[in-house]
Amino acid sequence: MIFKSKNTDLNVVDGVGFLQFPILEQLDFINHAFSTRIGGVSTDEFKSMNLNFKRGDDPQKVMENYRIFCQAAGFEFDTLVSSSQDHNTFVRKVTKADCGIGITRPHDISSVDALVTNEPGVTLVTHYADCTPILLADPEKKVIGLAHAGWRGTVAKIGEATVEKMTEEYGCDPTDIIAVIGPAIGGCCYEVDTPVYEEFACLTELKPAYFTRTLGHGKYTVDLKETNRRMLMEAGLLSINIVISDVCTKCNSGLLYSHRASGGRRGGLVAMMCIKK
Repeated sequence: MIFKSKNTDLNVVDGVGFLQFPILEQLDFINHAFSTRIGGVSTDEFKSMNLNFKRGDDPQKVMENYRIFCQAAGFEFDTLVSSSQDHNTFVRKVTKADCGIGITRPHDISSVDALVTNEPGVTLVTHYADCTPILLADPEKKVIGLAHAGWRGTVAKIGEATVEKMTEEYGCDPTDIIAVIGPAIGGCCYEVDTPVYEEFACLTELKPAYFTRTLGHGKYTVDLKETNRRMLMEAGLLSINIVISDVCTKCNSGLLYSHRASGGRRGGLVAMMCIKK
C-alpha cells in the first residue's frame, strides 16, 4: 500500500496504523490520532480496525479494536468519551464524569456532533467514513475540541459552533486556536446533486465559487474541507493556524473506510484527542 501526503503522517505501532498531523504533534500538551483500517480484529467489509459499533460488526470485536488502538496510539481505554452523531450542531462540554460514554456506557444524549474539554485524562472520540474531522487545540488555555462535519453539519457551521463553545466555556481566543481539517472525501471525489449544491451556494459570504464546481446535467462537486476552512476563519481563526489534510478517504479507501467507495459496506474511523495528564 502506497501512502503519499505532504502534511499527514502515517505511523504504524505494533501493527496498528494511525495518522497524525505535524502541526498538532508540536503541541506537547496533547495526544491525537486518526485511525486507519490497519491492525484490528474485524473481518469482511469491516477489515480490520473497525471502530464503529453501529455498522453490524461483532461488538466484542469492535471493543477489542478500541483496546488495541488505544494501546498503540497512546490513549487510556477507560478515558474515552464518544460523540453520538446525527449531522447536527450540538457541542458537548466533556468532563471525567463522562468517561466511557458511547464505549463502555450507553450514550445519554442522542445528538452530539462535537466535543470539547479542558480536563486532562479525558479522550474525545468522534466518528468518520468520508465526513470531515475538525481537530482544535488552544495551547494558551489548554483546551481541545473535535467536531464531525458532514455536508449538513458543514452548512450548519458545526466548526464555528465548536469554536464558540470553546470561547464561551473556557475563555479561548480564536486567534490562539490551532486547527486541522482531517482526512475526508475530497473535492476531487465528492459529487452532489442540485439540492445539496444549492445549500452550499447559499453560503455567499464564503464565496462558493472557491469550493463548488459544476459538472453539468445537475451534478456538482463540493470541497467540504475548504468550506470548513473558510468557516473557521469566519469564526476568528488565523489562516496560518489552519491545516487541511491532503488525504482523501475515497482515493485512499484501501487505508481508510469510505462510505462512497464501498457503497455503504464498511467500518468506521475515529479521531481521538486528549490533554496529557
